[in-house]
Amino acid sequence: MADLPTPDTLPPGRMPRHVAIVMDGNGRWAQKRFLPRVAGHKQGVEALRRTVQACMDRRIPVLTVFAFSSENWSRPVDEVSGLMELLALALAREVPRLHQSGVRLHFPGDRAGLSARVVKDIQAAEATTAGNQRLVLNVCFNYGGRWDIAQAARRLAAEGREITEHSLCETTALAHVGDPDLLIRTGGEMRISNFLLWQSAYTEFVFTPCLWPAFDALELDRALAEFGARDRRFGQISGQPAGSPVAAGPSHA
Repeated sequence: MADLPTPDTLPPGRMPRHVAIVMDGNGRWAQKRFLPRVAGHKQGVEALRRTVQACMDRRIPVLTVFAFSSENWSRPVDEVSGLMELLALALAREVPRLHQSGVRLHFPGDRAGLSARVVKDIQAAEATTAGNQRLVLNVCFNYGGRWDIAQAARRLAAEGREITEHSLCETTALAHVGDPDLLIRTGGEMRISNFLLWQSAYTEFVFTPCLWPAFDALELDRALAEFGARDRRFGQISGQPAGSPVAAGPSHA
């Protein structure tokens, strides 16, 4: 197989500025090793740490990950409680490291269903890292794409504002960053599972069989190489000056 291009050899303009990832396969990774599913989620935290560093090394300014969907509440109670505990532990352990590395944290999602402890920790993490500029890390927790569109529409209606593409872009949970250029889903499934439905209108998708706990810089580079080979036209035709879709959100942080 021919060598994949590296981030350093990708043509100018071919590196995504916003990468989104559906981190799928934690449970299957654990089951293959006869471990409890929560062990897979713990290893998934290690994979996220590697990916954050890889994005910083490649000067990708925005990374958005799907950590817990609004549909995940239907999973077994012990797994949900384990995920909540893991989030609390990860925040306590990782936020100081991320802050020192210049990472700005956001937690898009519905906080109404979260415990007071988790909400307090999330708010503290966002406040602590608010001034950082090296990487924006969006950890979507209790998030759903349909919820995001609905909450944006409700907010606009409550404020008496007209609901347009532009106003919705300004009101979604990821209004602080531009739309994702590349969305990666690990684990072999070929769907986006209610993730970033509004924001992914012109996103390039890469699906990999790699289970999330095994994801590393090489897997990221494979996805970046595939992205770099795509012809992104945004409804135009090949050869037209590069453009961007209407209502794509603000420029990247």
